[in-house]
Amino acid sequence: MTTTISDTENRADDRERDRLPLRASDEGTTLEHVDDQSAREATICVVGLGYVGLPLAVGFAQSDYRVIGYDIDESTVERLQEGVDTTGDLSDEAIQDGDISYTTDATEIGEADYVIIAVPTPIDDDDRPDLRFVESAATTVGSKLTAGTTVVLESTVYPGTTQDVLIPALEEASDLTAGEDFFVGYSPERATPGDDEHGLAHVVKVVGAQTEPVLEDVATLYESVVDAGVHRATSIEVAEACKVVENTQRDLNIAFVNELSMALERMDVDTQAVLEAAGTKWNFHDYRPGLVGGHCIPVDPYFLAHRSAQDGYEPELIRAGRDVNESVPDHVADLTIKALNQCHKTLRESRVLVLGLSYKADVGDIRSSKVANVVDSLREYDIDVEGFDPFADADAVQDAFDLEVQETLSFDDFDAVLLATPHAEFERLDLEAVAAELGENPALVDITGTFEEDAAHDAGFVYRRL
Repeated sequence: MTTTISDTENRADDRERDRLPLRASDEGTTLEHVDDQSAREATICVVGLGYVGLPLAVGFAQSDYRVIGYDIDESTVERLQEGVDTTGDLSDEAIQDGDISYTTDATEIGEADYVIIAVPTPIDDDDRPDLRFVESAATTVGSKLTAGTTVVLESTVYPGTTQDVLIPALEEASDLTAGEDFFVGYSPERATPGDDEHGLAHVVKVVGAQTEPVLEDVATLYESVVDAGVHRATSIEVAEACKVVENTQRDLNIAFVNELSMALERMDVDTQAVLEAAGTKWNFHDYRPGLVGGHCIPVDPYFLAHRSAQDGYEPELIRAGRDVNESVPDHVADLTIKALNQCHKTLRESRVLVLGLSYKADVGDIRSSKVANVVDSLREYDIDVEGFDPFADADAVQDAFDLEVQETLSFDDFDAVLLATPHAEFERLDLEAVAAELGENPALVDITGTFEEDAAHDAGFVYRRL
């Protein structure tokens, strides 16, 4: 199977053809695959240097590729140029490790053999996919695109986005034709921030592309940096769908145990004990109740539901799961209020210290953290709330949460502690010492059950958990 390349005036004839991993043959009409050694002579441009793009750029640079890291945020690029890790997931040393340059100059995109787009894809206030960043990036890339380049989208999208949104924007801005003058693939990001065991090299990469030759070429490119291997999807749409399906499955499973915890709480039955008992069966899946924040699980189901509804099928279960998980912050606030009442506290005179403000344990990322929703719900009852997080930037938290944040942990003059994000260092807290510092009749709301209930009671707490 071959892919043709048209002879266009825009073709970069001066490009060194022996640097192109997927290059024109001597006749200039077909594409031939190039081996891994030649591929490493390619230049790769990563567009978007956030939690997805930056580790990707660094990973390719550490694997002996020349890498251009492009972003429109001048402050981010300036810090990267100074050798500062702007994500906190890598290291300052890694930022300058290898042949990598950081720039806001879009003209440098034209030097790349591969352009990988890794920009945010949030949802809007109506829970609909917001693809403005993809369209904007495609327009910028397209305006600098040279013939023979391969463009790979890594942003989370719904099936059909690459074909219906990315490619038209690239073609319009470049005046080139996809599949003839340039080539397109899709590979969903799968790395987990703050998880060294599941970074770029350690998670199987899924790749889809327009044609078999392009698929094989892009797969070979990723295989050079992903030790876990590459799965070749049968189409771009399959690759697009797999990412949103992965996280929708997790969302639904968490929604089940969250709903279960709400039901069992009214029955006065211990949810954690029930899950431990049920987990003794060999085929029971271990999911635990909790806040569902971050940039994937609470977002991706909306992408899938949106695309499904466009084709006339309303996915009721997916939307119901989202509704359940979105209700958990209010439920946590309700548990806190019940605990304060049980302690005979007056709500409007109560002070609550929230431990952990980021969206997951042992990372400092507060974006899309549902802890903010819990804080808002508590404030509706005029409860005074303060926070502490050993990982999150205090200034960023104050801006995002409008919350006073402790720099040094202190329990003095609080009525309750709400353990929202179970950072590992919180597990080492001496409950008896904490209770003594809090004063008379303290409450501990331990969302994920970090501490044993009996230990909390023995320390003098009124204890609640999901």
